[in-house]
Formats: sequence, structure tokens, C-alpha cells
Amino acid sequence: MEWLYSLLIEQSALQAIVVLSLICAIGLGLGKIHVFGISLGVSFVFFIGILAGHFGLAINPYVLNYAESFGLVLFVYALGLQVGPGFFSSFNKGGLTLNLLAIAVVLTGTALTIIGSYATQVSLPDMVGLLCGATTNTPALGAAQQTLLQMGVDNNTPALACAVAYPLGVLGVILAIIVIRKLLVRPKDLELKKKEEINKPYIAAFQVHNPAIFNKSIQEIAILSRCKFVISRMWRDGNVSIPTSEKIIRQGDRLLVITSEKNVPNLTILFGEHETTDWNNEDIDWNAIDSQLVSRRIVITRPELNGKKLGSLRLRNMYGINISRVFRSGVELLATPQLTLQLGDRLTVIGEKAAIENVEKVLGNTVKSLEEPNLVAVFIGLILGLAVGAIPLAIPGISTPVKLGLAGGPIIVGILIGTFGPRLHMITYTTQSANLMLRALGLSMFLACLGLRTGGTFFETVFRPEGLLWIGLGFGLTIIPTLIIGILAFKVMKIDFGSVAGMICGSMANPMALNFANETIPGDNPSVAYATVYPFSMFLRVILAQVILMFFL
Repeated sequence: MEWLYSLLIEQSALQAIVVLSLICAIGLGLGKIHVFGISLGVSFVFFIGILAGHFGLAINPYVLNYAESFGLVLFVYALGLQVGPGFFSSFNKGGLTLNLLAIAVVLTGTALTIIGSYATQVSLPDMVGLLCGATTNTPALGAAQQTLLQMGVDNNTPALACAVAYPLGVLGVILAIIVIRKLLVRPKDLELKKKEEINKPYIAAFQVHNPAIFNKSIQEIAILSRCKFVISRMWRDGNVSIPTSEKIIRQGDRLLVITSEKNVPNLTILFGEHETTDWNNEDIDWNAIDSQLVSRRIVITRPELNGKKLGSLRLRNMYGINISRVFRSGVELLATPQLTLQLGDRLTVIGEKAAIENVEKVLGNTVKSLEEPNLVAVFIGLILGLAVGAIPLAIPGISTPVKLGLAGGPIIVGILIGTFGPRLHMITYTTQSANLMLRALGLSMFLACLGLRTGGTFFETVFRPEGLLWIGLGFGLTIIPTLIIGILAFKVMKIDFGSVAGMICGSMANPMALNFANETIPGDNPSVAYATVYPFSMFLRVILAQVILMFFL
């Protein structure tokens, strides 16, 4: 049994890998178990790490520090890349209201944390740990711990406080949703309402009967109209064609137009007559409608096209084809000339078979190349993130310069690269599965190390007299902000209950509660609202965890 002792107990690089892998494997396995429809997911790794530390498992302190730091950096950078493309666009007209409500949830919890520290004499680092557990936000915990190290405070109790508050943090958000529903929501409030999807392409057919556009080119007509549209096909005298921007429109022409549904009334006035045929049915066989033309989806895989505008390629005029729609990360976009292309975009191309084959050569369409991860961009992003995190920032009122640290720097750089990288012709594309793998690997390493570090003193801390106080404070930090802002959003601002529930889950970074909301509330409003507020809420909590300690400790 000596080999087993050296594998699990005798500290070495091999032993560290085995222990951390064992903790992650058990935690991830148990995290898939659902109890009353709720599972802790990857967060279970944290609690298995605590148990391992409690029963005496330990690894070399230097290896522990390295694995914990590298896991945190990898996770927050990949998270930044994931939320980056939708980070700034989430502040559109509808998203702005939800984000403001989410900010109110975050700021309310932050204010209660500071007040609770002064009122109960619980140290501010411990209160920040309770806040991180109450909001199920381990990246914020990592940021707080890095800030404490920068300030010369070596304190493990925030992680203990986070672990104490975490279980009720998950349950508290679900309880808040249930309370709001029981007290305020009527059955008719849960009925699905048709929601206008402003950016989703809509297909409509028109016949040209407006004399004002007779004998004008498509380009001239587009200038006359303020609506964005793409003419996919044109029928004239029984023949179908792909019209270029110079094509002259004549009386009686039949046009198949890709636009937004809200633009249909205006385009009806522009062209003359709107046909009643539904062209948005997913079962339509486009290739059977006109045997001369072929519809094919082509993937952009040529790096030099990354960041270019669709109109600059002049594909319509050069090859006689038309691009009607662009699919990006599960979102369908209207293929306007101003659309900035990204590697991995899937373009719906319509035209003759020979022309489409030529366009395919221009765009790439070698899907296999996208499956190879662009690790150069990942490591360069990590370097830039750590460099930004190490920059000392002088803030009035704080004697020592402030640094964004291992959590703040990489997440900011990840968001910026994910948002603006394609415009600067940076190849930042990673498949969804690759990004998920990076995040899961980094977070698992971080939580396993965090649990090991705190496990030795966890239970004696929890079962002290103040342990019950910690549990109560953590539950309060979860339930009070969510109830106040949730009731305000639903009752006063008249936002639908599904969006309110999703906003609450996103502002608390709680995917477990989102699963509950999706299973009990009809429609996809909870998921849409969650995705809208999650990026900025996550970013704000990571930054505020550091700011609280810098200003008030």
C-alpha cells in the first residue's frame, strides 16, 4: 500500500494532480444529482474540497497557490470571452431596464453587506465572503481574496463564509421567485404573450404596384426607404433571378424580401402589395421553390474575412448571389451590407449552383478548421489580462494604489477582446464547447483548491456560536435584495413575471435557480432576461468585491 500512500498523501507534483483530479471528479459527479429539481453543478467541487481538507488531505502550498490562481484566471478570461459579444448590446432599449434593475439588486446587496458588518461586528472580509456565497458568485470570492493578499491580509475566513452561505444562496433565490409568484402573480400573468423580435429576420413577399419606384434601381429604392431589407429573389415573366443593387424594378415584379416584421407595413406602402403567403415556416423547401436556384449555408472560415463588413465583399454583384441571413452563436441576423462578419458566422446564400461554389471558395466553408482551438489568442489574452490586472491605479481616498488583480484584469480583457476583437481582425473564435471546457476546467481547479485550503477549519468555524449568525446574514443578503427589486419590477414597473424571474437569477449569477424558473414558467422570457443581465452583473460583482475591501477595510 506504499504506492497508494505516495499517490494520495506524500506531497509531490504527481500527488497534487491526483488529489485535485479526484476532488473534481467526485464533485462534478455528485453535482449532477438533482434534489427537488435543484443541483449544485460544478459548485459541488467546492464542498468536496472542504471535506477532503477536513479529513487531512493536503498538497504542496506552492502548487496549491499556482493551481488556484491559474484556475481562476482561466475561468474569468473564458467567461469574459463568452459574455463579450453580448455585453454592450445588452444595454439596448429593453435590456437597459432589466440591467438597471439587476444593478439595483447588486447595489442593494452590497449596501447591506457594509451595513451588516458595522451592525453585527462581523469583519468586512467575512461579510464579503457571505455576500459571495449568498450570490453564488465564486469569481467575486477569488477577486476578494486576491485583493486581501494585495493589502497584506492573509485571511481564509471569506472562503469559509462563502461556503456557509452558498447552499441558502441557491435556495434563497428560488424562494424569492416562489414568494413573488404566490403573493402577486395571477394565472393570466403567466399566459404567453407574443413578443416582438426586432432583430429577427422576417420573410415577406411583395408585388410592385407603386408608380413612385417604377424603373428605379434597388439601390435607389433602398435610399428612399429608411427600413433595412434584403431582396432575396425576384420573379419577372415567370423567371426567377437574384437581383443586384443595380437591378431595375418594374411594375408587376414579385419580390421576396428579408426584413424585420415591424417593417412590413412600411414596405407594403413602398412596394404596393403584401402577399399573405407565410414564408417563415421552417418546413419550406427553398430548393424546390425555384429549381434554377440553390439555397446553401456557408461558414466563414477564412481569417482574413474576420472583421470585414459584408457589403465590402461585393458578393452579390460579382457572383450574382444573395445572402439573406447570418447565423451567429444561435442568433439569426439580417444580412445588411453594414454587418461586421466574424469567423464562424453561417451565411444563407442563394444563387445558381456554380456561383455558390465560387462564393464557397471566397468564404472558406472548411468547418474542420474551426474545430481547432486558437490557443495563441487564448494565451495572449491571458497575458494581456494579467498585465492589466497588475497596473496600479491611484484612487483618491486610498493610500496604496489599487490593482484589478487576477480576477478583474482577465475578465475585462476577455470582454473587450470578445466584443472588439473581430473589428480589429483578431481571431478570437472558439467553439461553444471549447469555451465551456475552459471555463469548467478553470472553475473546477479553483474551487477544488479553495475547498482544500479552507477545509481544515471549516466545521469548527461553522459550529461556533457565530456560525448561525453567518447563516442568517447570508440568507438575508440573498432574500432581501431579490424580494425588494423583484416586487418593484413586477408590481410597479409592470414587467412580465418570466423576465423578472430571469433578471433575479442573472443578477445573482444563479443558473440553478434559472433551471427552476424555466421548468415552472412558460416561455423563454426567463432565459432571455438572464442572458441580458448576467454579463454586466457578473462583471459588477467581481469589481465591487474588490472595491468594498479597498474603501471600507
